[in-house]
Amino acid sequence: MPNNLPYRPILKLPKTKLEKIMDGIGILFFGAAIIFLMLNWNAIPGQVPAHFNGAGEVDRLGSKYELIILPIIGLFIYALMGLLEKAPHMHNYPERINESNAELFYLHSRKLLNIVKNILLTVFAFLIVQISRVSLGEIDTLSIGFVPIILLVLFGTIGIGLYKQSKIK
Repeated sequence: MPNNLPYRPILKLPKTKLEKIMDGIGILFFGAAIIFLMLNWNAIPGQVPAHFNGAGEVDRLGSKYELIILPIIGLFIYALMGLLEKAPHMHNYPERINESNAELFYLHSRKLLNIVKNILLTVFAFLIVQISRVSLGEIDTLSIGFVPIILLVLFGTIGIGLYKQSKIK
C-alpha cells in the first residue's frame, strides 16, 4: 500500500481471546464497583472526599452526588475507546505500514487500546470503592502508592506496546 494513499484497508478482525478476557475483567470490576456504590449509597454521608493529595489524604470534600461523576466518566471512556477499537484503520501508524503488515498493526493497536481501556475502567472501579470506603470511615486514605502504581502499570503497558509495535516489519 503506497503511503501517499489517503486511506488504509478496512479489515473486519474478530476480537482476540485476550481482548474478550480484558473486557470481561474490566466490566466485572466496574459493575461490581457500581453495585457496591448502590448498596452503600444510603450509608454514605452527604460530604465525601472529592480530592486527595499526593499522600492519598483527603484535601477537599464535596457532595456525595459527586461520586456519580466517576461511573459516568468511566462509561464515557469505555464507550469512546470501544468505538476507537472498532476503527483500527484510523489509528496512527508508522510509515512502514503496508498491505502485508496492516492486519498485524491493526491487531496490535487494537489490543493495546483494549488493555488501556480496561486498565482505566478498573482504576475508576477502584476509585469508586475506595472513595466510598473513605466516606464510610472504613479507611483513612487512598494510599500513597496508588498514583505511582497506576502510572507505572499504565505507562508500562503503553511502553511495552510501543516496543512490540516497533518490532513489526
